[in-house]
Amino acid sequence: MLILHSLLNELKGEFSSSGKGKERGAWFLHTLLAIILPFTSSRTSNLLRAFRVLFGFADIDKKRYYTFMASPKIPWDRLWSRLWQMIPEPETNGRMIVALDDYINPKTGRKIFGCAKVFDHAAKQNQSQYPWAQNIVAIGLLKMVKGRWACLPLCQRYYLQEKEIKENKPTFKGKAIIFQSKHQQAVEMLGRVAVVFPQSNITVVTDSWFGNNGLWKPLRKELSGRVQMVSRLRANNNLFDLPVPPTGKSAGRPRKYGDRLGTTSSLALVNKDRAREITVNLYGRVRTVVAYEQVVMQKTLKCPIKVVWVYRRTQWVALFTTDLTLSVAEIIEYYGARWKIEAGFKELKRDIGSADTQSRNPVAVKNHLEFCMMATSLTWIYACRLKKTPKRRHAVKGREHYAFSDVRRLVAQAALDEDFQLLCPIPRKSVVNTFVTALMKMAA
Repeated sequence: MLILHSLLNELKGEFSSSGKGKERGAWFLHTLLAIILPFTSSRTSNLLRAFRVLFGFADIDKKRYYTFMASPKIPWDRLWSRLWQMIPEPETNGRMIVALDDYINPKTGRKIFGCAKVFDHAAKQNQSQYPWAQNIVAIGLLKMVKGRWACLPLCQRYYLQEKEIKENKPTFKGKAIIFQSKHQQAVEMLGRVAVVFPQSNITVVTDSWFGNNGLWKPLRKELSGRVQMVSRLRANNNLFDLPVPPTGKSAGRPRKYGDRLGTTSSLALVNKDRAREITVNLYGRVRTVVAYEQVVMQKTLKCPIKVVWVYRRTQWVALFTTDLTLSVAEIIEYYGARWKIEAGFKELKRDIGSADTQSRNPVAVKNHLEFCMMATSLTWIYACRLKKTPKRRHAVKGREHYAFSDVRRLVAQAALDEDFQLLCPIPRKSVVNTFVTALMKMAA
C-alpha cells in the first residue's frame, strides 16, 4: 500500500495546488486505479461506476467526469516525464533498451478519431485484411522485472495515412493534422525519451519493417552516437565485406565497401557449418541455440553491422546490430525480448481494455489511450518496487514466471485496503463554502 501511495503521490505533484487542480489530480489518480483494477472494463461508463461503488465518489456528476475524460488540460507531457523518472534502474547493461512497433485497434464506429482502412498483416482467413481501425505507433522500455522481461509503454502516436489527411482533413484541438511517416513519429518519440535521460545510451529493438535506413538515418542525425539499433535482416539484403585500406598511393578516394559477399540467405547456407552453440536467456528460460556471427557492411545503413545467423532445425533467422560491442548472446536475448512489446499490446488492448472505448471526441480518444498506457506502465513500476516476486495465480504449462494479471491483483489489494483512503483521501465539497456561496447568491 505504501508503494502505491508513493507512486501516486509523485504523479499528483504534477497538478496545481489550487482547488480545481487538487480535484483534477484526485480524479486522475483514481482513474488510473479504476483502469488497473481487474473488475471492470476501462470504458468511461465503467470507470465512473468504479468511482461511485469502489472509491466512494458519491457526489460525482456524470457530465463533469465525461468532461474531465475529454479535457485538453491534462498535463500529459509532464506526467509522462515524471513517470519515466520513476522507473527503477531503466538501463540494462549500461543502455536503455527500447522496443518500437505499431499495432491496430479495430473499431465499429465510423466517426472515431484516427480510424481508417488499415492493412492487417496478421489477419486470419475469416478476418478482413483491411479492417476499419486505428493504427498506433508505440515505443516501450524493455526491462527485467523480477526475473522476467517486461515492456513498459513509454509513448504513442496515431498514424494517419497521407491520403486520408488530404481527403478528410482531420483536426485535433482545432488544428489541422500534419502528415508524419511512422519513422518520423518514432524519431520524435525516441527524442523525447532521450531528453529525459540525457546521460543514457539508447538501443532500439525493432522488426525488419522499421529496421532500415528510413529510421536509422534520421535517428542518427537526431541523437548522434547515443543511439544504436538491433533488428532483423531480410533474406534478399546484400552484404559486403569491410573495406581494405589501401597499401600504397592510388588514384581516387578509398573504398567505402569491400567485395560483395552475397545475400543474407546465401551467406546463411555458407556459414551454417561454422555455427556454434551458445547459451542464452530466451523467452523466459535458458536455452541453447546454434549461431554464427560476422561483421559486414550494408549499403542501406552505410555503416558496419554485426550479423548473427541463428539456426533452427529447418529454418534460420538473421539478426543484426549497429553496436559492434554487443555479444552474440546479448543480440539474441534483446531481439527475443522484443516480443514483449507484442505481449504488451495484448495487455493494453485486452487486459487493460484500451480497445473497448468507442469515444468520438478526438481528445477523449487520445486521453483514454494515454490513461491505459500509463496504467500499464504504473503496474510494472509497482512490480519493480516490490520486495518479493509475485506468485503466479493460474498455472500454465511451460510458464513459471508471474503474469501481468498477478501484479494487477496486488495493486487492487493495495488500492482497496481500508487504510488507503487515509493516504489518498477523496476530495469532498466543503459544506461551509457551499453555504457561503448560497448566501452570496441570495444577497446578489
